[in-house]
Amino acid sequence: MKRLTYCAFVLYGALAACSPKPVAETPAETPPKKEIIGYVPGFRGLLDEKDIDANKLTIINYAFVDVKDSLAWLTNLETDSVNFRKLNYLKKGNPALKIVISIGGWSWSENFSDAVLTASSREKFAKSGAKIVADYNLDGIDIDWEYPGLKGEDNVFRDEDKENFTLMFEAIRKELDALAVTTGKKYIVSTALPCFPRLFEVTNMGDVAKHIDFVNIMAYDFYVAGDTVGHHSNLYPSESYEKENSADKAVKTYIEQGVPAEKLVLGVPFYGRSWTMKSSDNLGILRPRDEVMRGGGFTFIKDSLMAKPGFVRYWDDAAKSPYLFNAENNQLVVYDDESSVKLKCEYVNDNGLAGIMFWQYASDPKEYLLDVVNEHLD
Repeated sequence: MKRLTYCAFVLYGALAACSPKPVAETPAETPPKKEIIGYVPGFRGLLDEKDIDANKLTIINYAFVDVKDSLAWLTNLETDSVNFRKLNYLKKGNPALKIVISIGGWSWSENFSDAVLTASSREKFAKSGAKIVADYNLDGIDIDWEYPGLKGEDNVFRDEDKENFTLMFEAIRKELDALAVTTGKKYIVSTALPCFPRLFEVTNMGDVAKHIDFVNIMAYDFYVAGDTVGHHSNLYPSESYEKENSADKAVKTYIEQGVPAEKLVLGVPFYGRSWTMKSSDNLGILRPRDEVMRGGGFTFIKDSLMAKPGFVRYWDDAAKSPYLFNAENNQLVVYDDESSVKLKCEYVNDNGLAGIMFWQYASDPKEYLLDVVNEHLD
């Protein structure tokens, strides 16, 4: 029903008093708003909350909290505590905003396997994470373990990680549920995970999904090693579905592994990757690289790199991805732009996914891509 003016409301009430009482209609359910999850880089030092538009986000994942001696560990306590206060201040403008600590990351995942190896160490780890959440009035825990059962940067990994990965989330959920009894809040448990197929051999994602709210799919960095490179965040394969990683392939695999679509959050990079190529063949896509170059955040790519002589934007209609190629020096730049992000938002809407996640806020300070997400995500 449209909002009535006071006079119309009085008239409506008078007429209603002389008429049979209508049967109450059940209001149509409003679909829940899609999540917009942004990682904010606390590891870079003190944040300026004025640089973050709280009304364009539903969840902020604070990156990162370390793992030390089976504890979730605030390595930069003085800075982190101030940042938590600044982020909570954003709730004045958006009371529904959630602030979640993200534990781990590429550089701080080396101790996860030890931290969750036994029941007692898992309990210790889960309690320490819940204590940070309680102490700073936060809203949940995100685990960015790179990677359980597999080598990341310099992490310990073992076969037992497969089972312990699930048990870790069970322990975290238990501690946050216990905290909820005291605070009355509903706490978020999530994880950030990559797309490569090997991950599904060393995890039980269907069991993990029972204890968590979201899987933030890191649908990017598809080419960070090896001689051949291509799109690093393509929605679909450029040439071969079987051989290439893609966001669509990852989503389908997670669902096949038992993660409900409504718990999947599609990750979008707000930065690009770049290389000089060994030749100009195929404009660099799926061809041998030479040297690694700076890709940079999207604001830099859009405002600076694309303005430089020699860079031409191309569109791969199969992959639904843009790319730049400079024929003068054979430099390839792969990234997401407004067009590809719009298509990813439509993909999330059409496939019933939970929302969009992006890494990371500081990569696009002018919010070119965040504005697209807010415009096109249901």
